[in-house]
Amino acid sequence: MPSKSLSIGARARRFVLELPLERPDGFGGVIRSYAPGPQVWGAMEMLSGHERIRADRPEQALTHRITLRYREGVTGAMRIVCGLRRFAIHAASDPDGSRRDLVCLVEEIKP
Repeated sequence: MPSKSLSIGARARRFVLELPLERPDGFGGVIRSYAPGPQVWGAMEMLSGHERIRADRPEQALTHRITLRYREGVTGAMRIVCGLRRFAIHAASDPDGSRRDLVCLVEEIKP
């Protein structure tokens, strides 16, 4: 059964896809930075929030689902920005293969 696509009016948030830029660090590794890419419109909904311990300190993790118009080439190396909030992309897929929507499962990056 095909999934229902979001209406244009539901895509009321402006997002910027950030593209990764990698350059050598001189020690055999790379330094990754990000450059602003295309602006896209979409919808965002929170999926879960939980607290975890990392480096002996509590840390909150918020996961969201961001639905954009379908776009080729979105990968987990990219980030999504909405205002001052940044999101790491964990997965991006076309849920029903119709090439209408791109659903991204993301985690908010704390500054």
